[in-house]
Amino acid sequence: MLLTSASRSVAAVPGLGRRAASAVALKYSNALYSAALAKSPQTLTKVHSELATFADTIKQNPDINAFVHNPTLSAKDRTTGLGSLFSTIEGSGSKKEALSDVTKNLLTVLSENGRLGEAEGVIEGFNELVAQYRGELNVTVTSAAPLPKDVLTRLESTLKQSQAAQEAKSLKITNKVNPSLLGGFLVDFGDKTIDLSVSSRVTKLNNALQQAV
Repeated sequence: MLLTSASRSVAAVPGLGRRAASAVALKYSNALYSAALAKSPQTLTKVHSELATFADTIKQNPDINAFVHNPTLSAKDRTTGLGSLFSTIEGSGSKKEALSDVTKNLLTVLSENGRLGEAEGVIEGFNELVAQYRGELNVTVTSAAPLPKDVLTRLESTLKQSQAAQEAKSLKITNKVNPSLLGGFLVDFGDKTIDLSVSSRVTKLNNALQQAV
């Protein structure tokens, strides 16, 4: 019910751009979190695990990836694709475990509204809410190339001295790679972003030069 309400609230938003799309994903994330936690903390954990499997499947399975990112499929093709998607996430053999109604409801609503392509943003927002619930501080460090372990260790030591980290029960650092940064890195945690990238410095230099002309 909560997820259906979320879909109605975003369906009326015209001219969705990249920033608006993030707002759409956040609405689904909040509705998903509320629906899962309303059932039980155990359901929240199960949904979190199922969506982690889903996210991995998108990356590893080209067919699922194509299905998720194709909003032009007919209703029949979406229904067939969802069945395959559910089976893939559930696994097979002795490891097979039925999906929770909350996860099925989310993916069904996203599919019916042609928004399965928003799923990764929804999962990211949901993971942040789960981390807050558990008292975890998730830090994403984006760099042009994978950072050496000793650099991440030093960065972790520095971050642990911050007020946000001291208030959290645990600290988790994830290193993402984005070659367009050229060098340096971005640090994202909570609602804060620390931009130490070379591309940012180049942009600032270009702006300064343009103003000087």
